[in-house]
Amino acid sequence: MEIELWFTYVATVLLFMSTPGPSHLLMLSNSIGQGLNRSWATAIGDLSANTCQMIIASAGLASLIHSSQTVFLYVKWAGVIYLIYLGLRQILGNSQSNPDNNHSFKSLKALYFQGFITSASNPKAIIFFAALFPQFVSPRAPSLQQFAVLGMTYLILDGCFLFLYGIFAEIVARRLKGKLSRGLQVATGGLIIGAAVMLCLKGIEIR
Repeated sequence: MEIELWFTYVATVLLFMSTPGPSHLLMLSNSIGQGLNRSWATAIGDLSANTCQMIIASAGLASLIHSSQTVFLYVKWAGVIYLIYLGLRQILGNSQSNPDNNHSFKSLKALYFQGFITSASNPKAIIFFAALFPQFVSPRAPSLQQFAVLGMTYLILDGCFLFLYGIFAEIVARRLKGKLSRGLQVATGGLIIGAAVMLCLKGIEIR
């Protein structure tokens, strides 16, 4: 893959990621409530779903979204309802819960699936990858290898963004912990509901 083309791709992805999405809000929430070390399970879940979406897009199956929009809408709204449920449970939960209390910790499996479901509930991501990747593929080199480079680059950049969001959230939580524990609990629930709202606003059709 030509290095100039790769740098252009990186700049495009960074521009796209400059605006936080549902997965970033979920990462903020879990980093505040669970700590950065545990919220990495959420990040891995998000990146796992992205990997599946990239494989589908690279296989030329994005057209399935157009032919099966009803199915994908069910997937999307199931994800929205799931996030709203998580957010409300966090807001209405026991006000005495504290991140330092092990009983308040979610399992790493639960954190992973939160990240996976949030990302997988956005069917438009498949269309995004299907539209983005071909713009940076050179006909003078094997397509499969180039798709692999583009996919790995995206995952690394997204992972870095999730890490930065996690660091920021943990710093905020450490400074406010003990003083505004109930406020942090409500804030984490609000972030999850915000992720659900953002997912609601994401359509499937290409405009």
